[in-house]
Amino acid sequence: MPEPTSPIVGDHRGGFGAFAGENSGLIDRTFRERIVLVGVTFPTEDEFDTERHLDELALLVDTAGADSIARVVQRRHAPDPATYLGSGKVEELRELCVSVDADTVVFDNELSPAQQRNLEKLLGRSAIDRTAVILDIFGQNAHSLEGKAQVELAQIRYRLPRLRGKGNQLSRQGGGIGARQGGGETQLEVDRRRLQRRMHKLEADLREISRVRDTQAKARQRSRLHRVAIVGYTNAGKSTLLNHLTDAGVLVEDRLFATLDATTRRLQLPGGESVLLTDTVGFITKLPTQLVEAFKSTLEVVVDADLLVHVVDGSAADPESNIEAVDRVLNEIGAADVPQMLVVNKIDIDPDGAKEVLEDHPGCVALSAKTGEGVADMLRALADRLRGLSNITELLVPFDRGDLLAALHREGEVLVETATEDGMLVRARLDEVSVSRLHEFVVSGQTLRS
Repeated sequence: MPEPTSPIVGDHRGGFGAFAGENSGLIDRTFRERIVLVGVTFPTEDEFDTERHLDELALLVDTAGADSIARVVQRRHAPDPATYLGSGKVEELRELCVSVDADTVVFDNELSPAQQRNLEKLLGRSAIDRTAVILDIFGQNAHSLEGKAQVELAQIRYRLPRLRGKGNQLSRQGGGIGARQGGGETQLEVDRRRLQRRMHKLEADLREISRVRDTQAKARQRSRLHRVAIVGYTNAGKSTLLNHLTDAGVLVEDRLFATLDATTRRLQLPGGESVLLTDTVGFITKLPTQLVEAFKSTLEVVVDADLLVHVVDGSAADPESNIEAVDRVLNEIGAADVPQMLVVNKIDIDPDGAKEVLEDHPGCVALSAKTGEGVADMLRALADRLRGLSNITELLVPFDRGDLLAALHREGEVLVETATEDGMLVRARLDEVSVSRLHEFVVSGQTLRS
């Protein structure tokens, strides 16, 4: 007997109802939900941080297709195990929702399944958290097969512990002829099993995609081109910068998480050398662990990069917090040790804000990816940083090996050539592959870091 279909598997239509509890179904996108935002300030935080996070949550809600109409903030020493907020604040929140006719309450903090259920019962409406909103946005913006699989996997991991039903959804299916086969299983158990089977299928698909990606990465390594990944907070201007540098044609919109799929293009630097430049998904404060885990194969391009171009929005309310949030995610995915080059974007919008970041981070570059101002300086700095990652090697090349001299000029950067009695003494920046191939001509002890 075939199992009944369920709308919660593989559905990318979006909407907060996809993540909410038993009080709501999938949202109709013909209208915008009315949302009340909730934040909690703990002793290790201050109210400024809470308000800033709620401002960002309001942008996330707007990106997801809803309107934030009110907000509630409470100061607590610790979350209430049952409702996250105190009982009095929950009643205050319920009255506010009734007065403003709110459809959904969104918490900036992550709710446990039990807290979510209790809140929905007390409030009489859907209660979700920041993670659900971000997953909803990713579900709307995923376009490639890999992106859709990654988002669906993250959504299932989020939904499984929250899966529940009521009424006949919990009724037991017949166990067959006679009572000896038992009373059957509940519809809830059927849905949970189907989700787990779908999750295993997605994980297998992503492993296969990762295998293909590894093969492509090995081919790029054989090309011996430097690999540069653009990272940064969401909506910092990463895709705009890639488009300006390479005419990549990546979607650019002034909203959070407009692009999710990694895009790689070849870029020629001022010195003539070429690099592979990759745009990556944007990061955000409190990035859901489900997304980090599901997008691990995509984020491997960051871990394997020779250099990270960390783009910072100089017009943001708190650029330093954005920088710290990106660094936390980089540390989480194992890319903390990859060299970084900090680039402050949007100087055309807020020159003073960009100047403050420059003062706090000496050596970074300011530009406008939209107008092109400062891009030439950034490219020169990028070329210098990449050259600095190469070894300076001294080689003695016989006079009759002109082919080796040509290879040195082709594969690296020749700094000095001096004729000696035994041959041409050459100092050049070379990668490890070239040094290994030419090891018999390397002057002993003369391979140095630049």
